[in-house]
Amino acid sequence: MSNPPPKRAVVLLSGGMDSATVLAIAREQGFETYALSVSYGQRHTSELAAAARVAKSLGAAAHKTVNVDLRSIGGSALTDDIDVPVDTDQDPNAAAIPVTYVPARNTIMLSVALGWAEVLAAHDIFCGVNAVDYSGYPDCRPEFIDAFGKLANLATKAGVEGQHLSVRAPLMRMSKSDIVREGLRLGVDFAETVSCYSADSEGRACGHCDACRLREQGFHDAGVADPTRYA
Repeated sequence: MSNPPPKRAVVLLSGGMDSATVLAIAREQGFETYALSVSYGQRHTSELAAAARVAKSLGAAAHKTVNVDLRSIGGSALTDDIDVPVDTDQDPNAAAIPVTYVPARNTIMLSVALGWAEVLAAHDIFCGVNAVDYSGYPDCRPEFIDAFGKLANLATKAGVEGQHLSVRAPLMRMSKSDIVREGLRLGVDFAETVSCYSADSEGRACGHCDACRLREQGFHDAGVADPTRYA
């Protein structure tokens, strides 16, 4: 008697600490993981090299990088000639949406993941969005994930034929310190990850942008040493 095929999941993998933890979570839940990174014109391209390292170390069955040129439309400090805020006094989780928000980024990434999931006959998509330590981005809210899940089942052949597609955001309610602890429990090597908005070509962090501040605070609150390489 043949074994049933493995259940597959597409995991959006940026190369940062959150998505690395999500990849490890999907693996622990028994999924054969297919890691998807998006080169969208971001200034911190060293995160893509980090994604490749993480995909390999966490045993992804495949890792694909898709090119989407969001720099051509700009509108964000990550894709345009806009300075990344550093050492701001503003709470990085304040209500105001910061200039590091990339218009429609998560919608576009999840759409690409949805296409690949259909091709792979994968019924689950994992992403690292978070509504606790999230810098106020509107596409990191549970309402967005719920809405995209409904879209996924309306807009695809798989969904119409009754093969329910799920969009999973397991970090949604977790703090950065919770994510650190969960990642360490699952064997994530956070030294391989890159979170900084202005990381240099070698992946070294600036230590001053909102992403660095949130990451550093997460390790501090978790009571573990910060393995981040700083410039």
